[in-house]
Amino acid sequence: MDFIKRWIETGTGKIPEVYTALHYTDRIGTIKSRLTFGRMDYKVEPGIYAVGDPKADSIVLVSANYKMSFDVLRSNLTGIDAWILVIDTKGINVWCAAGKGTFGTAEIVKRIEITGLNKIVNHRKLIVPQLGAPGVSSHEVKDLSGFSIIYGPVRASDIKAFIKNGMKATAEMRQVQFSLYDRLVLVPAEVVLGINYLFYAIAFIFILSGLNKNGYSPGLIFNKGFYGMFNLLLAFFAGAVIGPLLLPWLPGKSFSVKGFYAGIIIFIISYYFGLAGNIVFEMIAWFLLYVSVSSFLTMNFTGASTYTSLSGVKKEMKFALPLQIAGVIMGMGMWVVLRFV
Repeated sequence: MDFIKRWIETGTGKIPEVYTALHYTDRIGTIKSRLTFGRMDYKVEPGIYAVGDPKADSIVLVSANYKMSFDVLRSNLTGIDAWILVIDTKGINVWCAAGKGTFGTAEIVKRIEITGLNKIVNHRKLIVPQLGAPGVSSHEVKDLSGFSIIYGPVRASDIKAFIKNGMKATAEMRQVQFSLYDRLVLVPAEVVLGINYLFYAIAFIFILSGLNKNGYSPGLIFNKGFYGMFNLLLAFFAGAVIGPLLLPWLPGKSFSVKGFYAGIIIFIISYYFGLAGNIVFEMIAWFLLYVSVSSFLTMNFTGASTYTSLSGVKKEMKFALPLQIAGVIMGMGMWVVLRFV
């Protein structure tokens, strides 16, 4: 493993010391994971790791075993002597694992016992990332293991300042950010995950394009089919790319509503370039498909945002999903009817 620098002896056996500088293989792995290639296997072994030259009184930071989470943490620990307790989150990042229950009280307590952490350090304090807080009961960890929980900052980039500030987070360190960059790096995964469905939708459109009142005409496939393909691509682009990128500026509070407006924006562009048809009935059909597909895809992005909760997502889906399905059925139905007009 390229991230292991050497092995150091402790009272519980050999522990790997890891580099804080990322290797090119780490960066390639991050890119592949961002594109969802081998995403569920991108993890490190749970256990204890060292950075710098930690001693018995050095701090202990808790991390998920999703390798990107692990890499982000260690890359921000240059010049610090610390232990990293990596718990088994099944290769899921801290925030998602906390919601699923794998980054939680039971796993932290279990990993403390398995690693013999109480024999490695002479204190009883763990620094847990703030985004892991929903899954962790600090008083239960204390009762079951003897270790107290200190909640660190939201971002690993603030770790050094947090430590320098006496393990106290400022208001800014506690604030969850979801900047343009944060949204941008998540877009590729959403696009890749939707590509297969988009391919089948395009194939379906091409097949139906040959329908007409005289039967079936392969010649129409290359006429109406390509128009249909471009419109589906644009609707997909609206929900998977434009919706997330313009999230703070689109009207509405719920992601489905924001996606609806993203669909309107791209539909207007499609109409301007003559892709949405030249009769009102066809324009309405594509409008319904644009806003429905875009609304669904942007709503799907809620799983990548720290601004939503599980209960909030369920509530939004309860009212939005039926409308999205109805919009797709109506738009598709109108488009098919036009084949026979």
